[in-house]
Amino acid sequence: MNYNFLTELDQRPLLGDGAMGTMIYAKGVPFERCFDALNLDQPALIGEIHHEYIQAGANLIQTNTFGANRYKLAEFGLAETTVEINRAGVQLARRVADAAFRLVFVAGTVGPLGVPLAPIGRMRRERAYHIFHEQTQALVEAGADLLIFDTFSDLLELREAVAAARQVSATIPIIAQVTFTDDGRTPLGHMPKTVAEQIGDLPVDVFGVNCSVGPAGVLRSLKLLARYLPDGTRLSAQPNAGWPERVGGRIMYPATPEYFGDYALAFREAGVRLIGGCCGTTPAHIAEMRAALDDPLRPAPPISRLPGDELDKISPASPLASTRLAQRLQTGQFIITAEVSPPKGFSTERVMAGVATLKEAGANTINIADSPRARMRMSPWALCYLVQNQLDLETVLHFPIRGRNILRVQGDLLAAHALNVRNVFAVMGDPMSIGEYPEAINDFDVPPTGLIKLLKHSFNQGKDHSGEPLSQPTNFTVGCALNLTPSDPKREVELLRKKIDSGADFALTQPVYEVDKARAFIAYYEAEYGPWTLPIIAGVLPLYNHRHAEFLHNEVPGIVIPAEARQRMQAAGEQGADVGVEMARELVLQLRDFVQGIYLIPAFGRYNLAADVIEVLVEKPAPA
Repeated sequence: MNYNFLTELDQRPLLGDGAMGTMIYAKGVPFERCFDALNLDQPALIGEIHHEYIQAGANLIQTNTFGANRYKLAEFGLAETTVEINRAGVQLARRVADAAFRLVFVAGTVGPLGVPLAPIGRMRRERAYHIFHEQTQALVEAGADLLIFDTFSDLLELREAVAAARQVSATIPIIAQVTFTDDGRTPLGHMPKTVAEQIGDLPVDVFGVNCSVGPAGVLRSLKLLARYLPDGTRLSAQPNAGWPERVGGRIMYPATPEYFGDYALAFREAGVRLIGGCCGTTPAHIAEMRAALDDPLRPAPPISRLPGDELDKISPASPLASTRLAQRLQTGQFIITAEVSPPKGFSTERVMAGVATLKEAGANTINIADSPRARMRMSPWALCYLVQNQLDLETVLHFPIRGRNILRVQGDLLAAHALNVRNVFAVMGDPMSIGEYPEAINDFDVPPTGLIKLLKHSFNQGKDHSGEPLSQPTNFTVGCALNLTPSDPKREVELLRKKIDSGADFALTQPVYEVDKARAFIAYYEAEYGPWTLPIIAGVLPLYNHRHAEFLHNEVPGIVIPAEARQRMQAAGEQGADVGVEMARELVLQLRDFVQGIYLIPAFGRYNLAADVIEVLVEKPAPA
């Protein structure tokens, strides 16, 4: 049977199954359970999933043993059942495979330990070897046709896993699959070339890429990996069904079965021998891939090249993948963002609840202010991190340069990037004289234009302010400030040109209340410099009452509220908040004709009012 697997693989591409964990979760098992233990506790459920994948057309099914190693099972108090769980996983898959009316291979699945090996982590290589030896021996002795090492990112760990398996059996086929993130690197930062150099000599039969990203990202990484592997190396691909999203308390994956059908042909055209799915894929995805591979008349789709897909240009100094905001800006999608301020303290529950409200209303990005009006607040880095990781909503970090010297600026920016906070709004910041600490340092080493240039022309090119190399380039998306209704248009235009020349990717504007003047400013700019090219995300601050309107008009520099608007707020009386929302809705519907996004600024933390404004855009989306 072992020989037959490689023979079959060489004759035609084989189709693997899809996700096991996704299907277990879909059948009502919570994430808190040990999925691997279901081989013993609920064998019928696991057998049913195997059967569904075989019915969908899979030539190979993987055992439910991804996390069935002694180290991971110990978290559930099940370390002593390691051998039993792995044996049961193979026996379950074998019974279902043997009941099929065609040849179906059983692959013993081995996942990483979930902890980095020394010197990065504390897991000794010798211990890792023994853990993998125990699991692979159980899988081989139970009758697995082959072994699949899935979703590895630590190359040292993969070497120990393969060495242990080869000590168990010198002949069993082995598939070694590495995972790459959307930036084209493993989670530990290895480029495909490095991966090939470090594991290309392993005694395995198939190298592949799985998990982390969707078909497009897996195909790109696999092409790069193949460039540096020996000619004739067999390849495998098992992508996720896109980026996961939390919808109504459930984890959902966006990529459709039809999309996977197209990519099954693209993988085959790229020379991939084993094609399957990982997280988020279901029997429906496998069935569509089966139909695509079996249709002799179905042409391979013209899979478009993605940004950064130029294979010859990829190197250790290549930029990371773009942020979601950058992708929306590039494709012309409408941006709906709102500003939130960090709390004055360390409790974030209220702010996070407000962000959740904004997301539910339709916001696709959140701006996190930094010490607005020079008031002490929690560091915005922390809130950005929490919003992105708990609510899966990308953020824009406001980065005022007041009070920061060049060392602090660079260190703070690299810290933000390490937290995956890569959208930055470069701004001067409010003067300390108006805040709670007027004696605080007000100096700065670089102006906002200099910060934009530092990010775009230094950090994103892999060097610091002094020209010294960074360990790798960043990929910040950078916004600049803009006033669409300035008192001195000439000065504002000249300053804007400096920001554009420095590399600004988009502009966030001060609150706009006069649409005609905003259009006139754009016309003035175009008369001086030609067509407008910088995406505008227009600020909209819903008025709360008449007193609020008068304060903004009279005391906040750069904000002019027309007399008509102030009169409407005065006439509104106690209904001022409702009228303010109505006026803001009118503004956004006028602005969206010539801007690429709306930037809601909730007054007094009234997130519900900002959500009411956002909903008008969701109900009547802007044209693509």
